[in-house]
Amino acid sequence: MTNKLNSLKKITTIVTDSSNIQDIKHFKPQDATTNPSLILNAIQKTTEYQHHINNAIQIAKLKYKTKNEQAKHAAEQLAVNIGTEILKIIPGKISTEIDSHLSYNIEKSINKSKEIIKLYNKANINNNRILIKLAATWQGIKAAEILEKEGIHCNLTLLFSFAQAKACAEAGVYLISPFVGRILDWYKNTYPKKIFTKKNDPGVKSLTKIYQYYKKYNYETIIMGASFRNIEEILSLAGCDKLTISPHLLKELENTKGKVEKKLHIEKNLIQQKKPEKLNEEEFLWQHHQDTMAINSLSQGIINFANDQKKLQYILFKMI
Repeated sequence: MTNKLNSLKKITTIVTDSSNIQDIKHFKPQDATTNPSLILNAIQKTTEYQHHINNAIQIAKLKYKTKNEQAKHAAEQLAVNIGTEILKIIPGKISTEIDSHLSYNIEKSINKSKEIIKLYNKANINNNRILIKLAATWQGIKAAEILEKEGIHCNLTLLFSFAQAKACAEAGVYLISPFVGRILDWYKNTYPKKIFTKKNDPGVKSLTKIYQYYKKYNYETIIMGASFRNIEEILSLAGCDKLTISPHLLKELENTKGKVEKKLHIEKNLIQQKKPEKLNEEEFLWQHHQDTMAINSLSQGIINFANDQKKLQYILFKMI
């Protein structure tokens, strides 16, 4: 009997949510996603990345004069170095995140995204293998809209509200990452006495609603479920365009025998309907701010990634 990971791969594209080279080699995903937290975790657990770190520091020293500038650039170069190494293993795309401190600035987000692309291009990596990750703020979405028109594909991350999903589709972004597990986390923390099961998981319900909406109006933006807490969430979303899964949950799926049933289906009669009018900034903010969970989770997610970016830069600062 097949295991559930292999069965799931037949109906959904599997992406590894990890910067760990050994995990990626083992699970053989189509794509991989990284972020400052994953890179920080990876370099603290193994010396395998020391040559990538040394290279990043060396390049930064040649470009910048102060240690602060060198550490900041070295962190970006390290993300690209690790991404380039991952691309030697996977057939698809790597998602690399820009500094979360820029999440509310359109111009700076665009400029930083182009800097990351240039670093990849210097490593002979074509744009079609890179997704730039930006937080799904209004500014991040608008930056992505401009980047997409210039041939730079984007992954809009930290997506919690339906308004974020609508705005991303309307902006024509390549891919969105709804954070299923973090939605569940918020509801569990807010309503500690309530029991959540796979039947009433609010994260699963949120992604399912987005999936049906996208397919109803034939939006081309890819939906990639992310941030899972258990395999029940993953199996409840079998059939989603893509799912990015952490190594420990991939291992659990690999060790679980059985066939996976497709849960998300495209209702053929709903496709090709006329798309709704595009949200403007006022409408986006009004709709997004109706959802307390999304407000809290988005801001906290940006802060968490920014803090891990600082920790990563500090480690590199001490090495310089």
